Amino acid sequence: MTLKLPISLARLFKRQKQLRRLLERTARATRSAIKPKRVRRARSVASKRLVEIEGFGSNPGRLSMLFYRPPHLPERAPLVVVLHGCLQTAQAFDDASGFARLAAERRFAVLYPQQTHSNNPNLCFNWFRPSAVARDRGELLSIRQMIDHACAKHRLDASRVYIVGLSAGGAMANALLATYPDSFAAGAIVAGLPVGAARDAMTALSVMNSGASRTPQEWGDLVRAVSPQARRWPDISIWQGDDDRVVSPVNAEACRDQWLDVHGLNAVEGTRTDRSWGEIRRWNADGRAAVSLYRIRGMGHGLPVKAAARGAGAKSDRFILETDISAPLELMQLWGLKRPTSLRRRA
Repeated sequence: MTLKLPISLARLFKRQKQLRRLLERTARATRSAIKPKRVRRARSVASKRLVEIEGFGSNPGRLSMLFYRPPHLPERAPLVVVLHGCLQTAQAFDDASGFARLAAERRFAVLYPQQTHSNNPNLCFNWFRPSAVARDRGELLSIRQMIDHACAKHRLDASRVYIVGLSAGGAMANALLATYPDSFAAGAIVAGLPVGAARDAMTALSVMNSGASRTPQEWGDLVRAVSPQARRWPDISIWQGDDDRVVSPVNAEACRDQWLDVHGLNAVEGTRTDRSWGEIRRWNADGRAAVSLYRIRGMGHGLPVKAAARGAGAKSDRFILETDISAPLELMQLWGLKRPTSLRRRA
């Protein structure tokens, strides 16, 4: 006698096979789709000075906290939070991007939340799991506790906290900006995804590959739903390579639509500036750039950094990409993190 599987179980097996094939294709794309040159990790006075901090809170997300406080940092200095992408560590990301070096030059502290292999074997922040990004729960709360601990212990300026994230880190940064908008002055989403784009691994991979179809108001409603009592919204910059084969550029457009709707801005009222490397679109509110979209021509999946950031003989990072614009330096300008006058004169 032949025993047939119930239709629901057969469909389940089919979906599992589809998910496995999709994961394999995404992993191959992540390893091979980066076309621009890799930027070598910069040798700097701040390199390898990240220190792991324990006891920063209950840490429900089971993340690690790495921190850099430059010597002689004045009280009420700013804090920059940096979230790495998949297949990266905090130290490797910092070596290649140079945020700690910039912190030493421009007098701010740097916080790197770091994912663990026990949470995600590819070291991706779990931006697509509702339990990881719910208010006051999971990985989101762990990062919030790190920020509060750093500001309190080192007397940092809680009104000048900035956040930037790449890929899965960009999606997690977006979730933090939406869930705790009063905690951030501004943020940057690099090759990331909009808030509420996915609720499990299957839909996450689908959205990464081809985006999700929602109106600007529907995207905005997803942010307002997690922060219905928000008093203000942080300024947002969105960064995207137009040759990204890992996270489709349509996700940058969705992030743009999401935050324009949240800020109450009209997409047609923005300004466009063409550059040798691509274009910038800006939407202003109250005399400042509330939303910016940076599109980098020919760039794949990663953080754009100028060739000057390279260190001779240093190992490369596949997701720090050589371009004619440096995202870390541009963010310093957007966030008003300038070099002290005494250092500018010496230079």
